[in-house]
Amino acid sequence: MDNIIEVKNVSKNFRETRALDNISLDFERGKIHGIIGRNGSGKTVLMKCICGFMTPTSGEVLVNGEKVRPSKAQENIGLIIETPGFIGGKSGLKNLLYLLAMGGKKDVATARNAMRAVGLDPENKKPVRKYSLGMRQRLGIAQAIMEDPELLILDEPMNGLDNQGVEDMRGLFAELRERGKTILLASHSNEDIRALCDTVCELDHGRVMARIGEEIEG
Repeated sequence: MDNIIEVKNVSKNFRETRALDNISLDFERGKIHGIIGRNGSGKTVLMKCICGFMTPTSGEVLVNGEKVRPSKAQENIGLIIETPGFIGGKSGLKNLLYLLAMGGKKDVATARNAMRAVGLDPENKKPVRKYSLGMRQRLGIAQAIMEDPELLILDEPMNGLDNQGVEDMRGLFAELRERGKTILLASHSNEDIRALCDTVCELDHGRVMARIGEEIEG
């Protein structure tokens, strides 16, 4: 089995609170892996430890066999964790071009194609501050997929989307899986989990309560 992510005995404490309690998990390459659990279960903290935004109190996380270190930028990972932040006075395209420029890139076609992939018009000059919540979420997904990463870490990516938007993004994520991408997806929607995920991990109070493998029963 080719695991792209390995979580080894990870705990995370915040003063008197243990957000993650000795978690060990593997996530296989080329699949969509769901993480479910109520608010405060540890989903977002786990994702932040995997992408290097937080340092575990104990244990370690490996991505592609290398230990995740917060001081080292994680390459080849696309992220949506919490509400995507954009420059409100700029268009969606200009926001994506700004993010590309921060990485030393000036590929306009990359930004345009990412917007089209999520159902946004790159020619639309509307500033992001006038976007609906659903449009802003689509732009966040465009930013995550823009540079064709091998791993996507998506925390509630369907937030704010209408029914058509949800269907569009499910189709996009399934297509990305077909292209060999790995997606780690946190969602409160059982329907999203059933429709998309190859495996599901349930967290509660920072512990793994259940792990469902290759087949998801609806």
